[in-house]
Amino acid sequence: MSTLSGTRQAWLALSMLDGLGPKGVRQLLETLASPVDLLNLDLTRLRSLGLQGRVVASVLRYRQGDAELQARIDASIAWAEQPGNHLLWLEHPAYPPLLREITDPPLVLYVRGNPEVLSDPQLAMVGTRHPGPHGAATAHDFARCFTEQGLVVTSGMALGIDGACHQGALAAGGPTVAVWGTGLQRCYPHRHRQLAEAIVERGGALVSEMPPDAGPQPGQFPRRNRIISGLSLGTLVVEASLNSGSLITARLALEQNREVFAMPGSIHNTQARGCNKLLREGAHLVETVADVLSVLRVPLRQALDAQPTETAEPRHPLLRWLGYDPLSADRLSMQSGMPVQQVLQGLLELELDGLVQQTAHGYTRVRA
Repeated sequence: MSTLSGTRQAWLALSMLDGLGPKGVRQLLETLASPVDLLNLDLTRLRSLGLQGRVVASVLRYRQGDAELQARIDASIAWAEQPGNHLLWLEHPAYPPLLREITDPPLVLYVRGNPEVLSDPQLAMVGTRHPGPHGAATAHDFARCFTEQGLVVTSGMALGIDGACHQGALAAGGPTVAVWGTGLQRCYPHRHRQLAEAIVERGGALVSEMPPDAGPQPGQFPRRNRIISGLSLGTLVVEASLNSGSLITARLALEQNREVFAMPGSIHNTQARGCNKLLREGAHLVETVADVLSVLRVPLRQALDAQPTETAEPRHPLLRWLGYDPLSADRLSMQSGMPVQQVLQGLLELELDGLVQQTAHGYTRVRA
């Protein structure tokens, strides 16, 4: 067995051993040369490291040629040798550097598609699986603009906001990264199979720390959130309720010393209360793409002083204050500092241009 093959097998074994998680392995490797050395330690040395009994037993079972564990390792290696599939362990040169910085990085990443995109500047975009009428469209538009500005949009490919973010990135012609809570042979949700294929075809990547044939497990979805935030410079929560898993991602981003952004929502929208909570706790408020770019300050593919898109910087000053929740002319005057007559004139112009509509409760943008 070559050194590379032996190293790959050792990392796979460590990722599958009972009771030995990423944080524990990382601590052990601070005193040991490699995972191969760890797996070859004798019983006395294993016990001297203070390992739990079940961990020691797992290492011994591996050394004795446990058939079930070896079959799982062999299946993962066979998957990785198929075209387009990749296996990145913690010390692999292509392992994403930002993810390696977190306290409990996955020991092994299974990647389908382009592994290089995992090291590009990324923004995590997450939100509810049950968005309001404008939430998914907003996520799509912002993801498209971020992609046009050179950021890779990363999300969890769930229904709702996540899926809309991936679609927006694809609409801009750029790559996007989807982190799964299942193995990469078990697309979940099933209806996103075509989306998964499109992500791979457009130069993006599907990522999981689970073996390829692993099915959905409830506890794994919160754990995969640390990968979404860990890959990214910051996390933007588009729309989320108070019990949304997106708030877990935001908390993890803070623990990883990454930026957290949130879009404000109506006090009457239960799916926006999680975002409003994050804003009260100090998250960056986001109304435009520029609000995120100015905080991240990363070198992007397009110069930031280039002609901005409509979504990033609206043409008419009133559009800065107008969203998809109705606002009265008086309220717009207060927010913008413009006289009411000037606001009414501007609203009329925008209405004639088909950009704004008047409703019984006020003025809102028109969805393109």
